[in-house]
Amino acid sequence: MPSRGTVLTAVTLLAVIVPTGAQAAALEGAALGWQWALPFIGLILTIALAPRLAPRLWHRHYGKLAFVWATFAVVPLAATYDVETARAAFLHAFFAEYLSFIVLLFALYVVAGGILITGNLRGTPLVNTAILALGTLIASLVGTTGAAMILVRPLVRANSARLNNAHVIVFFIFLAANIGGSLTPIGNPPLFVGFLNGVDFFWTAQHLAAPTVFVAGLVLAIFIAVDIWLYREDRRITTVGEVRPPTRLVLRGGINFLLIVSIVAAILASAMWRPGVVVTVDGTALELQNLLRDAVLLLIAVLSLIVTPNEHREANGFTWEPIVEVAILFGAIFACLIPVLAMLKAGPDGAFAWLLAAAAPAGRANEVAYFWLSGALSAFLDNAPTYLVFFTLAGGDPAELMTRLAPTLAAISMGATYMGALTYIGNAPNLMIRTIAEERGIKMPGFFGYMAWAGVVLIPVFVLVTLLFVGRGLP
Repeated sequence: MPSRGTVLTAVTLLAVIVPTGAQAAALEGAALGWQWALPFIGLILTIALAPRLAPRLWHRHYGKLAFVWATFAVVPLAATYDVETARAAFLHAFFAEYLSFIVLLFALYVVAGGILITGNLRGTPLVNTAILALGTLIASLVGTTGAAMILVRPLVRANSARLNNAHVIVFFIFLAANIGGSLTPIGNPPLFVGFLNGVDFFWTAQHLAAPTVFVAGLVLAIFIAVDIWLYREDRRITTVGEVRPPTRLVLRGGINFLLIVSIVAAILASAMWRPGVVVTVDGTALELQNLLRDAVLLLIAVLSLIVTPNEHREANGFTWEPIVEVAILFGAIFACLIPVLAMLKAGPDGAFAWLLAAAAPAGRANEVAYFWLSGALSAFLDNAPTYLVFFTLAGGDPAELMTRLAPTLAAISMGATYMGALTYIGNAPNLMIRTIAEERGIKMPGFFGYMAWAGVVLIPVFVLVTLLFVGRGLP
């Protein structure tokens, strides 16, 4: 039975988010001090430390912990300003930023989870490289979530006999869950946000193809070297899968590929069909085509559950826990980001003016700063809302950003999509992959252990990207 304090907190939060008839004022980020970022910092530290320091507590109560930190972010807004302002800010974060984000992830997770690949794969460097390369190639076509959910389970099964296997999943997160999705709006949530704000569907592929191929190729080469070395270390102790003869690979649940195509079609249709019908919820404008797109994505997910045989998902070890964890934790992240994003959007008048000034010194865009700031913040603030902040900071005009300011938009896009791989919370599929791997017995590195891997492998690669591509007039 919930405690009196928990009930009081829930009632207070409901009082904030339940609509009333009053007109809400806009949340002024310029009036907020740095201390409003403390709930977000607390949530991030909890996600980082609790799974290692108190694993049983975390796995049983992570939803409650996330709710508490979200409450600490939203309720003080109501107490400091008024209920209407806090409620409007919360509803804007939910409807304008979180809802479409989680609906797309949910649809891709469910549909991809119905695709079953059977057959014995050995976790050799050749097989692992092939799976990681395939995941990287298809991520921009089926989404990073789709690529991850299609291939992570076969990858885990292939490496279950290896003594050293966590690095395979870490590099899979780098490539299939982040870098590979950098070419289309369906590939990565930040690009989807850009698409929703007027960036052409194929603009990113035209401008980011060369750096993406460079980054993916270099990271894959590093993986090959690491995996060969660790594979040889494994073989000094025990055989690695040699007792299992390979069997023919079989793909089942192929209807779900058609459903993934339907997801892409729904997203494209929402961009081409603009009836001009807008529903307003407490100052947040919701366009009809976006509402219908989200409804269609949910219907596609339901259809996948209906037409896919249950045994396919059972053989996949499909559970709802990864998407539930992502929905809860990122819901809390988006709530805690409300004051943080407001301060960032306040630009030179906000508490983070010193940080944002580096992106446009003397009014001139600094593409290197845009790349590193959007990337570094994406690693901790989630890359979708961070992309939107820097998109707005750069002017927010898609026509100008796709032409005269194309190097700036390219820098923001690369930073948000590439550097989402730096932490588990930088991109939603990162958490899903970690949860699935741990469910199947792979001991994944903790939050800071994963950051150490990412820092050693990815930061030097991003330095080379800066020197070779950032601000160099990409095509």
